[in-house]
Amino acid sequence: MFKPLPLFIGLRYTRAKRRNHFISFISLTSMLGIALGVTALITVLSVMNGFEKELQHRMLGMSAHVVVNTLNNHWNDWQKLAEQFAKKPHVTGIAPFIQGQAMVTHNKNVEGTFLQGISPQYEPQVSKVKDKMMAGELDNLQAGKFNLILGNELARTLGVGIGDKVTLVVPQASVTLVGLLPRMKRFTIGGIFNIGMHEFDSGLVLLHIEDAAKLLRMPPGSINGLNIKLDDMFIAKQFSSKLQNELPFGYYSYDWTYRHKNFFEAIKMEKTVMFVILTLIVAVAAFNIVSTLVMVVTDKQADIAILRTLGATPRTVMMIFMVQGILIGVFGTMLGLGGGIGLALNIETVVPAIEQLFNVQFLSSDVYYISDLPSDLRWMDVNKIASLSLLISLLATIYPAWRASRTQPAEALRYE
Repeated sequence: MFKPLPLFIGLRYTRAKRRNHFISFISLTSMLGIALGVTALITVLSVMNGFEKELQHRMLGMSAHVVVNTLNNHWNDWQKLAEQFAKKPHVTGIAPFIQGQAMVTHNKNVEGTFLQGISPQYEPQVSKVKDKMMAGELDNLQAGKFNLILGNELARTLGVGIGDKVTLVVPQASVTLVGLLPRMKRFTIGGIFNIGMHEFDSGLVLLHIEDAAKLLRMPPGSINGLNIKLDDMFIAKQFSSKLQNELPFGYYSYDWTYRHKNFFEAIKMEKTVMFVILTLIVAVAAFNIVSTLVMVVTDKQADIAILRTLGATPRTVMMIFMVQGILIGVFGTMLGLGGGIGLALNIETVVPAIEQLFNVQFLSSDVYYISDLPSDLRWMDVNKIASLSLLISLLATIYPAWRASRTQPAEALRYE
């Protein structure tokens, strides 16, 4: 079988038993270093992708993919536009809402909250609050009954349960005989939900949309906007931009990527920084490849001189030693890919086993909302990591191989 001369000699040098075992040891450590770096990169990025995906699903469990609002914050004839939106491709649900801010008080406990008036009929189309109820039912929100539903953390802070009375105080003044007083209303706790996100569990209060309109003194039947749910959350930005061009004057739309932009930009930056830091492990291993090849070139000076006298060109000599370095990079990368992919796919099994073996818990459920390590292996990341590892290995071979190609036969054989 035909083999190019550089590949044939390079493979022969790689398989040959070296007289200098120290060179073999450095080659092995270089290979293991690359494998460790690739494994760490794939595993860490998969776990960070898993956390990002889990947070997205939890956050979007209470937030719509696209929101349509008005400039004057009042919207009466929303049913017509809602029917038009429902006919658009990818739309799976539409629900009206009223938003505001309020303080909720019980005995001597006072907490600031985000107030949201919803329709129990339409809300399950755009959020998962009905499935996240710890106590009570979403249907307990009935117009005129002045019931409300709040998060489990807020309920624990206030010390309230189902059936207890709380007072909502909104930043609107009422004129009385004694002057201006803040507008307030007594409500009954009709349910408690647990989303698993501090933002919602500790600061969100849900009430019927008609009760919210009365509390905030809005015209009957008016809303603040519409929440729209799509079958694919990743097309929300394009859908919102297209919808904006079709909306009448005075209406505007925005998507969840804009609403939570800072949060997900921070996650993206953390992933980038972590990628750079872990890439340094591969870079350090590549420096070992440089050291290995430099010592191999020194050890093979006589062989290089003989090859040159037999007609081998400097390019051929350079390719011989590049083959050795690339083989170290290829084998190290392949080991790392196997270890990283295997660990990323089984991280949810491996971590609990380690926790049980050493009787520890890495993410305590009392402190973290996500107490397990989710993993989301993305093949695009795997391809990028493998390509980067091979590129670094290739670059590490260039200088030692170039030095080998500069060897002068007469100088190398002078003392042989």
